[in-house]
Amino acid sequence: NIRGGGEFGPQWHRAGLKEHRQRIYDDFTAVAQELIQQGVTSPQHLGIRGGSNGGLLMGVALTQHPELYNAVLIQNPLLDMKRYNHLLAGASWMAEYGDPDKPDEWAYISRYSPYQNLKPGTKYPTVMFTTTTRDDRVHPAHARKMAAKMESMGIPFYYFENTEGGHGAGVTNAQVAKEYALTYVYLWQQLGVPAEVKAGR
Repeated sequence: NIRGGGEFGPQWHRAGLKEHRQRIYDDFTAVAQELIQQGVTSPQHLGIRGGSNGGLLMGVALTQHPELYNAVLIQNPLLDMKRYNHLLAGASWMAEYGDPDKPDEWAYISRYSPYQNLKPGTKYPTVMFTTTTRDDRVHPAHARKMAAKMESMGIPFYYFENTEGGHGAGVTNAQVAKEYALTYVYLWQQLGVPAEVKAGR
């Protein structure tokens, strides 16, 4: 949860709210660019992962700087910020993001909302979505809609939806292990030695 830990005080957190939200995404991009510039890694070997609010961060990273990453793991994400406040717990987060039903606030939200900023003809890394049918905080419609839009544009992706469990967790250890296995195979395939996994739904 970038700028969510309070390490530099409440003012630092507030400086990334609402119309200033782009700052936190720029923070993340700056770290990725520095890793590449310093020779620590390369875009071919740089993967990122985030869930919930961090899933929104992943969606923004994907749509604003797809050239920086070769793996983007997006888990239980917020992605359609035009509708987030009408789904499950979304209305309680408007102090953080703003109200997309107000034209002046949607004006700045729309500039980073991943679903609205996915563009045809852009080269994106193959992403992986994971979500949960029974998530009671972030509706699985976010991941479903983004995946459907990517499919309509011919953009490859992987998608896994656990029909049980809650916000980012399975009911049993076996379910948790399965999701971990799928995500590690994905990361290995994108960043290491390719594995035999079919892209798509």
